[in-house]
Amino acid sequence: MTYRLLMLAMVVSLACPSASAAIGSRIWATGGVSTIEGSAGGGLVPWALLGSYASDQEWGGTLALSRAETDDYSLSVTGAGLNWNNRVELTLARQSLDLDALVFALKDGFDLEQDELNQDIIGAKVRLVGDVLYSPWGQWSAGIQYKRQRDFTVPEAIGARDDSGTDVLLSASKLFFAAVFNRNLLVNGTARATKANQGGLLGFGGDRNNGYEVMAEASVGVFVNRQWLVGAEYRQKPDNLNFASEDDWWDLFVAWVPDRRMAVTVALINLGDIATLDDQQGLYLSLQGSF
Repeated sequence: MTYRLLMLAMVVSLACPSASAAIGSRIWATGGVSTIEGSAGGGLVPWALLGSYASDQEWGGTLALSRAETDDYSLSVTGAGLNWNNRVELTLARQSLDLDALVFALKDGFDLEQDELNQDIIGAKVRLVGDVLYSPWGQWSAGIQYKRQRDFTVPEAIGARDDSGTDVLLSASKLFFAAVFNRNLLVNGTARATKANQGGLLGFGGDRNNGYEVMAEASVGVFVNRQWLVGAEYRQKPDNLNFASEDDWWDLFVAWVPDRRMAVTVALINLGDIATLDDQQGLYLSLQGSF
């Protein structure tokens, strides 16, 4: 039901011709797209940018549906965000991870009947200083993401300590004009203090480590033109569980922004080994509407 309601709201907002007048006054594509955790950025990495096109003295928002399919897992994400004065971004996201392959792989060692993990994420991001386009040192933002597992049986069974946790983030983004073959280049770096296992989908902390660690994340993208952005992302991960090591994530993405009200992102993703299932590679698709 949540997906149907969100899709209906997105279709209405994109289809309404009068919406373009209230879409916000920021420059095309400067709101990024929605990450798998709801905040503005790429698919995997949050950026210092705030979602939508809201500038000073404006409100804006985003609605997003995303899906990642790897060899043994599928992840669905429903997200929404609100931008106030291009200063504060508030986001909500629900992640649902299919566990059929994992439950089958663990059937001899664990008595598990659960076939899905669900996680809720509440996020807040504040633009601290600067502007991504015109400031010499780019735009800097700080944020938090509170994450809570709705189904803790599997994470607890494999050694996770908690069903909830909070990530703290500091991001910097800068657009360099005509930097690559006369095309604009977007560069982002993010530092994340976290103890989340697989982004929190497998709980927080573990029997190997239960403390916060600072992880590095980075994105780079080239604007082919104002409608097309191609790039790559990298996200470092903690390694808290003796049950299985945790690999870093990376992707290669293409974002298409045909209209100020719409963005489509397609990516090749590599999530490494996840909970004893090797080499999780696949595709990621995200549809975002702005209002």
